[in-house]
Amino acid sequence: MTSAVNTSVVECRNLINGEWRTSSSGKTLSRENPADTREIVCRYQDSTADDVAAACEAAAKASESWAALAGPARGEYLRKAADVLESRLEDVAVTMTREMGKTIGEARGETRRGVTILRYYAQEGLRELGLTIPSSDARTLMYTTRVPLGSVALITPWNFPIAIPLWKMAPALIYGNTVVLKPASLATATATKIVECLVESGIPAGVVNLVGGAGSRVGKALMAHPKIHALSFTGSNEVGRGLAVQALERGVKYQLEMGGKNPVIVCDDADLDQAVELTVSGAMRTTGQKCTATSRAIIMEPLYKEFSERVVARCRSLKIGSGLDESVYLGPAVSKDQMETDLRYISLGKQEGARVLCGGGQPRSPGLEYGYFVEPTVFDEVFPGMRIAQEEIFGPVLGLIKARSFEEAVEFANAIQYGLSASVFTRDINRALAFATGIEAGMVRVNGETAGVEPQAPFGGMKASSSHSREQGRAALEFFTSVKTVAISPTPR
Repeated sequence: MTSAVNTSVVECRNLINGEWRTSSSGKTLSRENPADTREIVCRYQDSTADDVAAACEAAAKASESWAALAGPARGEYLRKAADVLESRLEDVAVTMTREMGKTIGEARGETRRGVTILRYYAQEGLRELGLTIPSSDARTLMYTTRVPLGSVALITPWNFPIAIPLWKMAPALIYGNTVVLKPASLATATATKIVECLVESGIPAGVVNLVGGAGSRVGKALMAHPKIHALSFTGSNEVGRGLAVQALERGVKYQLEMGGKNPVIVCDDADLDQAVELTVSGAMRTTGQKCTATSRAIIMEPLYKEFSERVVARCRSLKIGSGLDESVYLGPAVSKDQMETDLRYISLGKQEGARVLCGGGQPRSPGLEYGYFVEPTVFDEVFPGMRIAQEEIFGPVLGLIKARSFEEAVEFANAIQYGLSASVFTRDINRALAFATGIEAGMVRVNGETAGVEPQAPFGGMKASSSHSREQGRAALEFFTSVKTVAISPTPR
């Protein structure tokens, strides 16, 4: 059942130095509902380099006074913002669903997660920031502390439009940095909603700034500005590498979280009910639009036939439609471009010789004709070297690969440029331990789906998935601060 929702257009402005401003270009861009493109969800600013410069200057101006605040005082702003976000949970979740298509249940869950992230990092203001170190001189006090980097740029994607901006903003702020946020154009309204919560917390002007617009223009201007001292980016490998080059040329600290092509290995002793449900969930939730989504299932031969049949039956049962319908499992692709990418890879898989077991096109059900919908698609007869087994699709497409042994399954799982997330289903503790040791991934699950992270645990990938830094948990301290070593010796008596 679909609940009645507010379908008014969200008018998004930039936040610069505590003021909501229109762009110096005088122009706005529109975002349609991917489930029904006849509906405009928001209008956001078509920002220029001048707008970016103003935001960076505001962040730099606020930096010294914000860093001088005690950690608990900074944490109090995050705690208040968490309370505001919690009070607006339904409005924010509905905005997310209308804007980028995620089902309303998932949107509510992500909003709750945003509340948790803010509360977690609010408490970080009470935690230790350094160590005491023995000196060779017994009279000398030597210790380390951590200091903020200054003004940081945060460039975030559309697929987790609350969680990812907050898991970057919250640690950046609690450790004393000021921020300029550039959200994905496909999710500017949702990002605006969470920044509004920080403004309502009373956070000082200039500490948080938001600039909307085209990523190619705004992102480039952000990285070129001399008062930006660090970049945290989540998005595509192509864009991330380009930004890394800019950061390297300027000597700016950066972290990148990028693509994934995540496997599950289904051993011959796996619990099939668990393996099937969590593989389908990992592959098809959020329409496969997660960097941690399951896109390869590597199954040992004895279970291959039954597992395949059950996965196909489950995928055929999934309801497709607007995410505002509480009964829908699979919403739309986020955009026309993403839908076309999904369909192009499905066509490529057929050309490579893989066999479509279910899905493979666009649904034709009444009411879906105005949305960017793609059927949940499962391929059989997939081999590790195929492009659909090597390249990130970012859609509801799962490839099934047969393995003759556990060792071969791990070899297939590792034979790829990415190394973000991986899972194994087994009852054998020896296999579980061998998988945890041998798999080349930053996130490892045993009897769990590849998608899903907790805010208190480090998140990040290996190989081409990451710049090898980590986000979330206390690991965020490593990126958003610099170590300062202090030695204090007494004067001669």
